[in-house]
Amino acid sequence: MNRISERTNQIRSEADALRVHGEAIHDKVVVDGANRISLLASDIHQTLPEVEDKVPAWMDMVVWGAIAVVAVAVVVILWQTGLGTAVRIAIGWIPRPVKRDADMAVAMMDPARTEDAREYIAARRAASPLFDSAYQKARAAQEKPNAG
Repeated sequence: MNRISERTNQIRSEADALRVHGEAIHDKVVVDGANRISLLASDIHQTLPEVEDKVPAWMDMVVWGAIAVVAVAVVVILWQTGLGTAVRIAIGWIPRPVKRDADMAVAMMDPARTEDAREYIAARRAASPLFDSAYQKARAAQEKPNAG
């Protein structure tokens, strides 16, 4: 609002200089125009206290949208760099399938238990379609040289 007030003062000063020039050359049109400009600037000064400096509603939405985009980008970067996994381990959040896998591996290594490597692999294949697919491809690749 200060900038509006300063600009209005500059307009009034220019209008006063124009009026003085119009009076010096005896040009009624220039004097009347300068007086009109001065009155309009005066009206701006009278209206200025009623003006509120507001941020448009859409600007708040843009700011919150930008914050959301940055938050998502941070999560993606953490996840892609592997730091997400480190954070999950640090807070003790281990997904249930990984925990089952670890339990089965520990049981397989315990000589007092009957689980062996075949049962471990079968459990992994049953729990993860991705592991099953990778296992089948690796097995096919291993059997291919032996077939020839």
